[in-house]
Amino acid sequence: MQGAPVRRSVDLSAYPDLVVIYLGFRDSRWRGLRALVGLGRGIAASVRSRPDGLLAHETLVFGLTHVGMRQYWRDLESLERFTRSEPHRTWWQDFSRDSKGSGFWHEAYGRGGMEAIYVGMAAPTGLGLFAPERVPEGAFLSLRQRLTA
Repeated sequence: MQGAPVRRSVDLSAYPDLVVIYLGFRDSRWRGLRALVGLGRGIAASVRSRPDGLLAHETLVFGLTHVGMRQYWRDLESLERFTRSEPHRTWWQDFSRDSKGSGFWHEAYGRGGMEAIYVGMAAPTGLGLFAPERVPEGAFLSLRQRLTA
């Protein structure tokens, strides 16, 4: 006979500036799937290098053509520093020039707020399922600005 399940929680007091980010890629063409495999290898190598501030990384599968990840960052500064460094900067520039039939999204959650961006997505997902769209331009182009807006 089994007893009651063990309940656990976590003490986040050592992480007052924690940021959780979900990222996803959805392919609509075979060409995009091939690009995603290449990008996946690069992301895996980046995670193995343990960028400063990355506390944990998990791979998620939402469906056959929709994969993603969840990452926990010590603070927004660490996340921003990573996104502005190599290889992330090159990945983003390449994707921005040619998405190869893929859509990309991310949602970030911190004690300062929540934010989201969707690029090339054929259908809404996540926060986009219920929140009204807003064009990411001007100050709203920045993750930091969207997170605190």
